[in-house]
Amino acid sequence: MSLQITRRASLFGVAALGALAVARPAFASAPASDRDAVLAMAGDFRVRFDFRETAAFVPDYTPLEPKLSGGYESVRVVEDRGDFIMLQHLLVVEHEGETFVIKHWRQDWTYEPRNVLVYARANRWDTRALAPAERAGAWSQTVWQTDDSPRYGAVGRWAHENGARVWTSEPTLRPLARRDAIRHPPYNRYQAINRHAITPFGWVHEQDNAKLGERDGRTVTVVHEDGINTYTRFDDYPVASADSYWSATQTYWAGVRAAWDAAIARDNGVWVEEEPDNGAVTGPTLMGLATRIHEGAAETAAALAEARATIETATRV
Repeated sequence: MSLQITRRASLFGVAALGALAVARPAFASAPASDRDAVLAMAGDFRVRFDFRETAAFVPDYTPLEPKLSGGYESVRVVEDRGDFIMLQHLLVVEHEGETFVIKHWRQDWTYEPRNVLVYARANRWDTRALAPAERAGAWSQTVWQTDDSPRYGAVGRWAHENGARVWTSEPTLRPLARRDAIRHPPYNRYQAINRHAITPFGWVHEQDNAKLGERDGRTVTVVHEDGINTYTRFDDYPVASADSYWSATQTYWAGVRAAWDAAIARDNGVWVEEEPDNGAVTGPTLMGLATRIHEGAAETAAALAEARATIETATRV
């Protein structure tokens, strides 16, 4: 049942709550207006996901019908060092009278980063150094999958103009989302521009996606897609269940993050095999261990030892 729920949750593309909140330092070097915008993405939300393929660029492809989904999500600050903010998402799913919490995606924000982890090609992420002009006034956003394996990274700047607070990324390569990967489509990655905008009711994540593939030895754009993920503040769902999950598993997930960081530092990036249902081949093991900890069926130390071994094996080419 837990695997089925995890797969169902992946359709939402959402996530949720971390119980650990770190106080904001007074000495932060990052602009307060930018930090406030990032921190405004924390809270409890009803979420709606709307993806629409708009225009085909090859003659034998017909754009898909719009894909709509949604759920409940809470987002909390796990770490705040002034110029670095980590937001952890967990998904809250109610199914047949039971409540399930699934750790989902995480976003790390770094002010004026020296480098950023970017998606390079199938199964490979590289650490890209930034020139001083790229870093000045910029924030990187690094997005991680359910098991804390990498998804994509990008650099952009917050703009506070005409009453709107909007972060816009550079064009960024991204691996396929589950909604596409499980269909084995004629494209294998996205070239995306991401925007995060704070609204009076929450926030939105807007995506301009060019879906890319190869034909006759060259890269082609198969179709364009518009995506908008809407987060509306709402707490009439079992928010406390997310707190309980995170309280039980946060030490384990901190160790998992450290293991991924070590693998990335070792190889100036990381190689890990992508998998359509789970994002990476490490997903079922790492997520399953967290579930066992939450259910009281495994001790954190033993689970973390298995997780470290899993990451070590999966990232050795």
